[in-house]
Amino acid sequence: MGKHSSDASLQVRQTAASGVARRPQTRRRFRLPLLSIAATFGIVLVSVVDPYSGTYANAAVAPSQWGGHSIQQVDVAGGYRLKASRDFYGVTVPVKRISVSAAAAPFAGTPDPGSAKAIAKALLTSKGWGASEYNCLVSLWDRESGWNVYAANPSGAYGIPQALPGNKMASAGPNWQSNARTQIVWGLGYIQGRYKTPCGAWAQSQAAGWY
Repeated sequence: MGKHSSDASLQVRQTAASGVARRPQTRRRFRLPLLSIAATFGIVLVSVVDPYSGTYANAAVAPSQWGGHSIQQVDVAGGYRLKASRDFYGVTVPVKRISVSAAAAPFAGTPDPGSAKAIAKALLTSKGWGASEYNCLVSLWDRESGWNVYAANPSGAYGIPQALPGNKMASAGPNWQSNARTQIVWGLGYIQGRYKTPCGAWAQSQAAGWY
């Protein structure tokens, strides 16, 4: 009777000890798969909430917080060729012509009555051109001749508009060599036919140094 009780107690202790020893094995068996599932779920959740949360290597994919900012624009005279290369591969974009836009000029002020600038302003007004076009014309011919009727260049350019050659202005009048109005009439006709407006001619002069 005593031995049986002792054996029973021993079996209970062995069973208890056996149970304690087995529990950590069960926990370790399921811990790694659970962690893997949790990590996978976390990655999927981040991708769903913010698919563009990584570093931006492509300018075509921009975050929403970049929107709303002003864009700068530059007008360039002439053409351009864009070439990009990577390793042994290259891409070349064909030459594209960019139009020259009208360029603003400094304020010219009010011309003196009877002056060449006053004549030019009156002729501009008759063509429907406003103050901004007058500003462009003053800047243009300030650079070309300083509004000097007798301004001559070794290249053969002559007069206020620096017609090349100077005798082209004979189409506006026989007194083209000395008359400011005749030179201005010819000069405005040239500008209108080639650049449409004085500001168009001024933009060309700014870009190339001539018009």
